[in-house]
Amino acid sequence: MNVVLLGSGTGSNAETILRAEKNGDLGDASIKAVFSDNENAGIMDHASHYGKPARFLSAGPFKTKLDGESETAWIKEIEFYEPQLVVLAGFMRVLKPPFLQAFQKRIINLHPSLLPSFPGLNGIRQAFDYGVKVTGCTVHWVNEIVDGGAVIDQAAVRVQNDDNLQALEAKVHEAEHRLLPEVVRRLSIGEIPFPR
Repeated sequence: MNVVLLGSGTGSNAETILRAEKNGDLGDASIKAVFSDNENAGIMDHASHYGKPARFLSAGPFKTKLDGESETAWIKEIEFYEPQLVVLAGFMRVLKPPFLQAFQKRIINLHPSLLPSFPGLNGIRQAFDYGVKVTGCTVHWVNEIVDGGAVIDQAAVRVQNDDNLQALEAKVHEAEHRLLPEVVRRLSIGEIPFPR
């Protein structure tokens, strides 16, 4: 299963996938390339460290979405690697219908809350501020609704009374680092079905 990773930031979740592949823990998944909309993103360094093609592509004039000529360029560059799976690992752009159609039913996203609770930005802070006792992370299929696609799997994290926001962030990130590579592995061996 050819996999392409997209990210905008530190790339810690992408790094866990790359490490899992190197250690033989990613099933039949093969990471073909890493793409970022941020030239200086840590995800680019992780890709290079693991010997993967790392590509910066401009996302164009909009801060929150891929659109127009930029979107077309992203689609073309990603299609070159013939991915069966596109993984959004901290990719901070909303994907529009042309991109979703190009990789229909092949895009997954990791979100730092137990969806459908606390979608959108700052999911961990939203949960912390609300005062929930259990939060976590979700891997879901991507559709046209932000964080609205069908849930694939989730990992729960208990919020302790003495947790501050930083402690909770660390616990959720730890859960993310276990969940995302495991979902990719299970998809690659057919344990989790792709949408029909």
